[in-house]
Amino acid sequence: MLQISDMSSVVIIPTYNERNNIEQVIPAIFNLLPTISILVVDDNSPDGTAEVVCELQKKYPTLRLLNRPNKEGLGKAYIQAFTTVLADSEIETVVMMDADLSHDPKHLKEMLELRSDYDLIIGSRYIKGGRTEGWQLYRRILSRGANLYCKFITGLPFFDCTGGFNAVNAQLLRKIDLNKINVSGYAFIMHFKYLLNEAGATSHEIPIVFKNRIDGVSKLSNLIIREGILAPWKMRWKI
Repeated sequence: MLQISDMSSVVIIPTYNERNNIEQVIPAIFNLLPTISILVVDDNSPDGTAEVVCELQKKYPTLRLLNRPNKEGLGKAYIQAFTTVLADSEIETVVMMDADLSHDPKHLKEMLELRSDYDLIIGSRYIKGGRTEGWQLYRRILSRGANLYCKFITGLPFFDCTGGFNAVNAQLLRKIDLNKINVSGYAFIMHFKYLLNEAGATSHEIPIVFKNRIDGVSKLSNLIIREGILAPWKMRWKI
C-alpha cells in the first residue's frame, strides 16, 4: 500500500463551545502526526474555544483557526473550511473530524494510508468491529434508524451515511458543487457523501468505536432531526 504523506493532509475540526475538548484533541493529533495541518473552524464560541486554539498555535505551527462571526450550523462551517483549505493546491486529503473526542485520533494514520487507494475513507460505527459507547438506547436507535433510512431512500452504498469521521480526496472534492447542499446540520454529512458518490468516489469503511462526549453538550436538536428526515428525499428528488 502506498503511504501518503501527512504533510499534504489537513484535518478540519468544527467547534462551538468545545474549549475543554479542543485542548485535548489537538495535542493528541499532533502527537501521532507531527507535520499534519489542522484547521479549527469556530463559530464564535462564547466559552473561549478560539482563545484556547490561539494559545495552542504557539506550540503547533501547522495549527490554524478560522473564526466565523455567528453560529450557522455544521454545513456552512464545513463549506467555508473546504473553500479555505482547497485553495492550497498541495492539499491531497481533507479529513473531517469532531472536536468532542468521539473520534479517536488513533485511526488517522490508517485513514491517510488507505486514502492512497480510495477517494473516501469512512470511520464507520456500523460495520463489523465498529460500535458506539455511552449512548442512551433512544440515541442508538435514532442513529441506526437514520442510517438505514438514508441508505434505503438514496441508495448510498455506505453502512455509515451520517458519520462525521471521514478522509476525502481533495482533488475530487474540488469538483463537487457544494452550493447544491441546502442543509445546515448533521444532514450535511449525508448530502456531502451523496455528492461524492454521485461524482464516482471510490470508498472504504473502517470500523471505529464512537464514544459519547464526556464534556460539553450535544448539538443534536429536534430541528436537526427533522432536517435529517427530509434530507434523503431532497437528495433523491434533486430539490
